[in-house]
Amino acid sequence: MTITLHCFGESGNAYKAALALELSGLDWEPVFVDFFGGETRTDDFRRVNPMGEVPVLVDGDVTLAQSGVILMHVAERTGRFGGATPGAAREVMRWMFWDNHKLSSQAGMVRFLMNFLPRDKRPAEVITFTKARLKAAYRVLDAHLQKRDWIVGDDVTNADLSCCGYLFYPEPFGFERAEWPGIDRWLGNIQSLPGWKHPYDLMPGSPADRA
Repeated sequence: MTITLHCFGESGNAYKAALALELSGLDWEPVFVDFFGGETRTDDFRRVNPMGEVPVLVDGDVTLAQSGVILMHVAERTGRFGGATPGAAREVMRWMFWDNHKLSSQAGMVRFLMNFLPRDKRPAEVITFTKARLKAAYRVLDAHLQKRDWIVGDDVTNADLSCCGYLFYPEPFGFERAEWPGIDRWLGNIQSLPGWKHPYDLMPGSPADRA
């Protein structure tokens, strides 16, 4: 049975799940969610996910929300991306928790504020504050990657798939890839993986659709 992922192209958290599915070789397909048209606030969508968020994965009788949980499900299904040893698995989870708290949550918010709100409603002080927090997170990740190809171990794991979630997007949000050589090289490693696709090529929906 084909796995479905309720998602839209602009969502970095959905991209994490979509990229894991694509790289895993599992049979899956995206289901477009019209976030900007208000679909996640409808009763129909809330029956799929009462939290009103994407991504949502449906795999037979299993329905899962939250990107980190979906990444764990893909690892359980395939034996990939979860860490080769119990110690590595804990380290993968450590970086996933760090990403959710320090990186993706901040990047997702400031990217939304800077690009998807009307210009007269963009809170300058909030954006400045959040970009400073993001710079601190980029510094941590870049230092970790100076002498590593992957965040944990010798191959791609869910740590990489989680932390890269927003870093391939072209819209400005306080990230200039060329300023962070460790991150830049690591993102290149991810792009070199067989099956890698840009978020706007992997999932339906992009800013160009609403231009």
